[in-house]
Amino acid sequence: MAARDEAALQEIMQQYGDYLLRTAYLILNDRQTAEEVVQDTFIQAFNKIGQLREADKMKAWLLRITVNRCRMKQRLWNWRRFLPLGQTEQLHGDETAPGPEELLLLEWRNEQLSKAVHRLSYKYREVVTLYYYNEMSVKDISLQLQTNENTIKARLARGRIQLNQILGKERTADETGTTFI
Repeated sequence: MAARDEAALQEIMQQYGDYLLRTAYLILNDRQTAEEVVQDTFIQAFNKIGQLREADKMKAWLLRITVNRCRMKQRLWNWRRFLPLGQTEQLHGDETAPGPEELLLLEWRNEQLSKAVHRLSYKYREVVTLYYYNEMSVKDISLQLQTNENTIKARLARGRIQLNQILGKERTADETGTTFI
């Protein structure tokens, strides 16, 4: 894509599009806005490809653009949107094929976890998404967000605490037959 080649852009969109869309969606909780962010990311990448010094850093560069675009969208919102997930992520793979009951339970748990992540405040949701869903290290997140590693660790810890509180309330609600979601 060095010469602003549209065929190369198409290839990069196919290679990284789903990854960036998943990240943007998990951060923003809104599929349409996430799609806009990813589209804006590719437009910016196409226009500023000259700023990419190392071609092997393309994924990290695109992710940084995406996260920055998500931050800009988040700043523009003066209220939060919590939309139900269209599809749930399979967080844990298993060697053996689970039966229908196990699949249903796994899907329900993943949906509850995704809903809980969406209820986190933005700064915790951003770090939790990058750490758990994108499997980035604390150091990589620190570089990506241009934030101190200790700050990232603190946000992860606080995000986990909030997740446990949210999921604890939901477990209590399930036991009493009412729901807090």
